[in-house]
Amino acid sequence: MELNINGKSYTIADGPARPLLWVLRDELGLTGTKFGCGAGYCGSCTVHVEGEAKRSCITPVTEAAGKTIRTIEGLAEAGADGSLTLHPVQQAFLEMQVPQCSWCMSGQMMTAAALLESTPSPSDEQIVAAMSQNYCRCGCYVRIKAAVAQAARQMARAEEGAA
Repeated sequence: MELNINGKSYTIADGPARPLLWVLRDELGLTGTKFGCGAGYCGSCTVHVEGEAKRSCITPVTEAAGKTIRTIEGLAEAGADGSLTLHPVQQAFLEMQVPQCSWCMSGQMMTAAALLESTPSPSDEQIVAAMSQNYCRCGCYVRIKAAVAQAARQMARAEEGAA
């Protein structure tokens, strides 16, 4: 079975329905996607499948086969010289000093990036609604909301500059 993850093709053995999370982490070594609850509730395992935020702990790998998958490792963009340019969400989370324990942060950032791809200028209510299904045991919700709003502003400024 072929998987397209972060712009690279991977061939994995066909087999019984396995959660995408374990294929990413255990078979491919993409450990930025975290295991949290294992039931699709907490959001720490969130990845993008065809641009949509998905819980990889409950997504069978067969459902993702042949689709474009992006993990936290693929959120930043690599330059020709190998340097990385952080995604605006990653940059905003750093600038706003959002992470504490950081266990949920890759899922938080992937959910935020999916939101901003579908809704470039979200209202506060839209940010809260989109992020409400990702849990943070440290309670960083105020900083998470502020970082998502800042990333939206950064993306809008970059879009204006490109026009």
